[in-house]
Amino acid sequence: MHAWAMAMGNRLDFILAGYVLFFDCSLCRILTIHLLQLAMNSINGIVGAQGNQPLLSFGVISDVQYADISDGRSFLGVPRYYRHSIFVLQRAVQYWQNQQKLKFVVNFGDIVDGFCPKDQSLTAVKKVLNEFDNFNGPVYHMIGNHCLYNLPRNELLPLLNIPSISGHAYYDFSPIPEYRFVVLDGYDISAIGWPQDHPHSVKAQKFLLEKNPNSDKNSPSGLVDLARRFLMFNGAVGKEQLDWLDCILKDATRSNQLVVICCHLPLDPGTSSKESLLWNYDEVMEVIHRYSCVKVCLAGHDHKGGHSIDSHGVHHRVLEAALECPPGTNAFGYVDVFDNRLSLIGTDRMESTEMAFTSLQ
Repeated sequence: MHAWAMAMGNRLDFILAGYVLFFDCSLCRILTIHLLQLAMNSINGIVGAQGNQPLLSFGVISDVQYADISDGRSFLGVPRYYRHSIFVLQRAVQYWQNQQKLKFVVNFGDIVDGFCPKDQSLTAVKKVLNEFDNFNGPVYHMIGNHCLYNLPRNELLPLLNIPSISGHAYYDFSPIPEYRFVVLDGYDISAIGWPQDHPHSVKAQKFLLEKNPNSDKNSPSGLVDLARRFLMFNGAVGKEQLDWLDCILKDATRSNQLVVICCHLPLDPGTSSKESLLWNYDEVMEVIHRYSCVKVCLAGHDHKGGHSIDSHGVHHRVLEAALECPPGTNAFGYVDVFDNRLSLIGTDRMESTEMAFTSLQ
């Protein structure tokens, strides 16, 4: 008989909680070591799984652009499903609720469409907001051009629960100590939303006259390369907001926080069409690049979506529009937040994206 088999024949064993205990001198030592190794591997597996748990998760959606009108097309001929978009939102809210882990939701603007009949604007806005209210948690909004086609700032901002000083719509919040979210007002300087004689509107109108020679200021005809962003449906971040952003990022750096920038308008030419960029995206990014705390910039507006990494390693992710989902399809998702990456888990037309970066530690 084999020596190992003979030793096994001399053993006394008990089955206890799935383990076999061997009372045999040499064989006992070997099996004890083996069982300890298995136990350590199991413990390491549990620790690894816990280490992969996100610090927090939040829902995302952009460009719902609901209107109670027949389907249409964009100026590029892309189909738009105005009535269906609210069903996309309804499914999004149900999806977010089912996750049972989302701390909040961020809506990246344009909740109603510019073609919405103006006598229905307030009703349409409230209808969409009622759907967001079904989410069991806070919803952070930002304004887009289509929002401002429907309602002026002084009516819109209270409805969206956007904290505002003098009509501005930029703010920040820290859902956990490790992270700060900064929401920019991309229509701070804009020819829409402000009263026509407001200094920010006057400045925007003058700017468009200088930059865009077309009588239709929403036309990029004749504009070349990055100059094609100088359109009336875009806007700019004003000096006061730039100074505020600098202070926020300085404070986040002192607090050892990672920062996510949220803006309706894209901030990087590599992730969107040139016609969709913030007018002074370069000035905003110059402020952002002063600090290493900003890791990701999220945006809407350019409905096809996109992802890029700029020269400083900052991720830019433009979210696909809910408006352009054919009936039965979706474009929404949620983001898992870690100390070294953001993981966007998208549905259907919203592409999942891993955004890895170097942590501050």
